[in-house]
Amino acid sequence: MKRVRLGLVLGVLTCLAGSALSSFAQERPRQRSPSPADAKLSFVGLANNARVPSKLTVRFAVSGMEVVPAGTAGRNAGHHHLLIDTELPALNQPIPSDFNHLHFGSGQTETEISLPPGRHSLQLLFADQDHVPHDPPVMSEKIFVEVVDAPEEKARSAAAPGAKVFFLDLQDGATIPTRAIIRFGVEGIALIPAGTKNENGGHHHLLVDTELPPLDREIPSDFNHIHFGRGQTETELNLPPGEHTLQLLLGDHEHVPHDPPVMSQRIKVRVVAASSDTTRAVIAPPAADKPAGRTPAPNDAAVYFVYPRNGETIYPSSTIRFGLRNMGVAPAGVVKPNTGHHHLIVDAPTPPLDVAIPADLNHIHLGGGQTERRITLPPGKHTLQLILADDQHIPHDPPVMSERIEVIVATRIKKPGRRR
Repeated sequence: MKRVRLGLVLGVLTCLAGSALSSFAQERPRQRSPSPADAKLSFVGLANNARVPSKLTVRFAVSGMEVVPAGTAGRNAGHHHLLIDTELPALNQPIPSDFNHLHFGSGQTETEISLPPGRHSLQLLFADQDHVPHDPPVMSEKIFVEVVDAPEEKARSAAAPGAKVFFLDLQDGATIPTRAIIRFGVEGIALIPAGTKNENGGHHHLLVDTELPPLDREIPSDFNHIHFGRGQTETELNLPPGEHTLQLLLGDHEHVPHDPPVMSQRIKVRVVAASSDTTRAVIAPPAADKPAGRTPAPNDAAVYFVYPRNGETIYPSSTIRFGLRNMGVAPAGVVKPNTGHHHLIVDAPTPPLDVAIPADLNHIHLGGGQTERRITLPPGKHTLQLILADDQHIPHDPPVMSERIEVIVATRIKKPGRRR
């Protein structure tokens, strides 16, 4: 996970001006924390040139130093960073936070990563409370792994005899606009959301310009394999002019095709400019007053507070930490499937979910991909809520947001075992 420690006022100004992380490279050199000469950092159970699956659990160990969360100062202490397919960053500045530099600012000692097939480099780098490497740097050797494309086989759900999936009002050889509403239906099988097990149910997947995936494995989720895990039966498709292929494939609660597979014929369509009147009889164009489309999110994605928890008492100046499950973190402005960045809502109701989240003292943007923020609040009761948003700060569809929690800010917090 990616970690950055900033003050509230500076943080808000930074969000309005742009990501603080993008400016790391221009920062002046930082004072580096000393490290013992015998400190060592290494991977656990992962050898150089190992052959690994695309989803890989990476574990790391450090000796001679203590693992503490980001923002926690300590002698001979720090937290892990994993460098993927990149060289060492500048050692006198905070380590960047992006897809190639993963931060583990909560003190984690393992993570699950997903890598495409091929050869990749991995290296560990320890850093202090401000994400600056120590002096001398505590880092592992750079190792290489070979990712083998061998997805796990999964048991397939049985489909009822005669079950069908099909396009509505779209035939093989049709002409459609570059932005078209594609509608689809089912027959003889129940339409259920992903994650909901049903003896005879499933949800749609649209295959665009691709062959059928393996039928005994989870259907991929990318630009060519579009999931409709909430049970949707239509989508707005944006394709460049030219010839394209479309096919529907039903998947079960785990996105695995049924046995036998429930799929449509693979059809060809010709995409032309949206102004062509000949296309409108085939596919209805988007309504003129429709707001900008929201970025889809997996049905099981969740964002949550790591600290504090509901009802907890905190200091006036506290670091709020948060996590994300079944999605990835990407900075604002970066378009990548199934990713987004956090927004912290302080003492404010949930904002509208179909427009960009405001940026002010009550709506704090973490546009650099940060997963923590130090804020200062006056004594009393306050509410906090997390909302994930896409590259344009617009919440996903369905929205990925936490419950609104209540915290109590106190000037003094009693420590266990202490007497007045």
